[in-house]
Amino acid sequence: MQELTDQQLYKAIQFAKSQEEDAGRAILDRFQKDQPALTHTILTIFPSMIAEKDQNMAYLFMDLCFDILCVFQHAFGPIPTQQSMGGDWLEKLAVLLDAELQSFMTDKPMDSKIRHKLQDRFTERMIDSNSQTGLVNFMNLSIDEYVSEYRPSVESVRISKTMIFVVVQLFEAIYNQGGSNNH
Repeated sequence: MQELTDQQLYKAIQFAKSQEEDAGRAILDRFQKDQPALTHTILTIFPSMIAEKDQNMAYLFMDLCFDILCVFQHAFGPIPTQQSMGGDWLEKLAVLLDAELQSFMTDKPMDSKIRHKLQDRFTERMIDSNSQTGLVNFMNLSIDEYVSEYRPSVESVRISKTMIFVVVQLFEAIYNQGGSNNH
């Protein structure tokens, strides 16, 4: 998947930000229908992990996930359906990410050497595979703007930025796996 140019990213973000409530609800309903497992993961499981640290940060995270969904759909077309991709693709991806993501949860007991190794492996793998750095950077700037005004916990910010990175990776995996036409 090719990284969006600044102009493509700007247009896609403008599209996301311009959605009225009814249009946004229709986008989310379609997403839920096409990708129920992913919808549950990024709009229920991930926010609940953030909400343990800061509920308002979890709300911001969900808003940013909506923006990411809109950016991908605007830039790359309709999201491939879960059914068209095979039922176990998200499960396989989740197993791969699970141990690495657990290493970022400091309240989970883990040997510090293993924790750092998993975090390093996750970061290296994500940097190597991430072609949408502009989008991730934009989302992180949105989090930083929120942080400067509301001062959420450091842990909630770190988890949110990590999860935003993961969400972008998941969308890239869907579009790559689903063979959606990039336009």
